[in-house]
Amino acid sequence: MRKLLFVLALLLAPPAWACDHPRQMDGFKTCADVEKAFAEGAMVLYAPDPEAEMAKYLAAFHAAFPRIETNSMRLQTGALYARLLAERQGKAYIPDTLILTEVGFAIDLQKRGGYAHYMSPESDAYKPYQRSTPPGYYTWDNVIIAGIAYNPTLLTPEQAPKRFKDLINPLWANGVNTKLSTSGLQHFTWYYLKSLYGDDFWKKFAALEPRGFDSYVQQFDRMVSGQDKVVAMAQYSGYLIAKAKGAPITFVIPEEGMIGVPGVMGVMDHAPHPEAARLFLDWYLGVPGQTVMANTIRNYSARADVAPPMGGVPISTFKLVVPEDWEPFLKTHTQFVKEWDKIVV
Repeated sequence: MRKLLFVLALLLAPPAWACDHPRQMDGFKTCADVEKAFAEGAMVLYAPDPEAEMAKYLAAFHAAFPRIETNSMRLQTGALYARLLAERQGKAYIPDTLILTEVGFAIDLQKRGGYAHYMSPESDAYKPYQRSTPPGYYTWDNVIIAGIAYNPTLLTPEQAPKRFKDLINPLWANGVNTKLSTSGLQHFTWYYLKSLYGDDFWKKFAALEPRGFDSYVQQFDRMVSGQDKVVAMAQYSGYLIAKAKGAPITFVIPEEGMIGVPGVMGVMDHAPHPEAARLFLDWYLGVPGQTVMANTIRNYSARADVAPPMGGVPISTFKLVVPEDWEPFLKTHTQFVKEWDKIVV
């Protein structure tokens, strides 16, 4: 009994930070050696975020720490992870920090020893399920949510889809787009709707010849230009950005709920600039970085003390559908890629 209580105490106790006395910075704490980070003078991030928005939050970090130059590589998560593994197989260690929007890849990288263990002092702001197991390898850095969007100059509200099930309407033939199989968000959408409506749903969707794209930027650009009528997997963040620019877009919150998946972030093993990496991680997971993130890429923070993205409503407003059991979901990834690559054109 005592042994059981001891184990439970270990599991429930908050994880120890990477240092006994974190250094208080402007709005966040860090266990990084800041002076060494300055001496390193650089930090490289690999992430799937759109280049323009990533450049903005990296610029905010550089403004806070002018002695650290920032560089980045942007690819959709699947392609990014494949590149990372190829580089590491060739003993090329380039990124210091990594953001992925597919938890399965993060778990795989953890098993491969790809993350450096670093328990950020900002970790206490995140719930246990928002951290790796054991904690200290990756942490949710944002929550990505998606629904449906359409061009109101091409469709009336009466014509527009009200739920995901409406996406198989023949009206959208050759006029609907979605994401490629490299998207973690698309993977979960496929998984969730397959469980709701069965295999026939995606077979009927495939008959519409949906176009698949790497980025929501391409998806929204095609809809705004009138090449497509509907974005079947529309990121709310992309909608907020396009809406702020005055683009003709109407967003639909599907009756089934908004799809939600996390982005996760960690420090890389063999990071060329390890102290700068830790400093950036702490800043990004802290209130300053999460606030900048929410107002640039417009995703939601996993922290309760950070406001919704600019122009957005509190995430509690939505019925949010997220993976409840990661293990069976992640086991379907190979099947998803095989099927989805046949669906999109």
